[in-house]
Amino acid sequence: MFVSLPTRQKSGLRWATPVLVALLSAAFVWATAGTSGEQRALVQGWGALSGGFLSPDAWPAAFQDGRALRLVTALFLHADWAHLVGNLVFLLIFGLPAERAMGPWRFLGLFLLGGAVANLAAALTIGAPDRIIIGASGAVSAVIGAYLALFPRAKLGVVLPLGLFLEFVRAPASLLIGIWVLLQVVFAYIGPTLGAVAWWAHLAGFAFGVVFAVLVRAAIARRLRRQRGY
Repeated sequence: MFVSLPTRQKSGLRWATPVLVALLSAAFVWATAGTSGEQRALVQGWGALSGGFLSPDAWPAAFQDGRALRLVTALFLHADWAHLVGNLVFLLIFGLPAERAMGPWRFLGLFLLGGAVANLAAALTIGAPDRIIIGASGAVSAVIGAYLALFPRAKLGVVLPLGLFLEFVRAPASLLIGIWVLLQVVFAYIGPTLGAVAWWAHLAGFAFGVVFAVLVRAAIARRLRRQRGY
């Protein structure tokens, strides 16, 4: 379990991550407050749908019928508390330092665009049409990818169970994230709950986050220099 997030960046205002955490939590509470029929209708109305993106006229139609917007709205729907809490934990761990480096608006763009790209990857790789895709896992994967690109030499605190005791150690973030990526690749082919978890969405989100961070690295450097008065 990850428990700490060291970074040497100068402290700054970080509101995007807490706002996303609050929105994701509020959306879950709101979605689960209704009857089972209302919950099902909400998921069916706002969850992303597989299929329908490959034909030549797919994208104009997707924007007209709302299928494209669903790639974003699906990020705020979760299957259960475990699904939500898992995403929130990783969003806080990796999102706060990433936002501190790139700024809140750029971070919001990373989360929303990365999540949409991840959901699109899931929609393209799921064989059956009109399967419903929900959850912020792809967006969180984009945040993890951006964190790795921004802080490749950072270390994370890890608690390891050693018999009857718990040992706190510091391990390279690149190693831990690399293991996470490897697990996503393995699970995409032979993992548990295959078909219930869109593993390819995690990989697509992660790749988007890495590319996004690399592309905005120069802008981030200018922003940090302005903050430090250089």
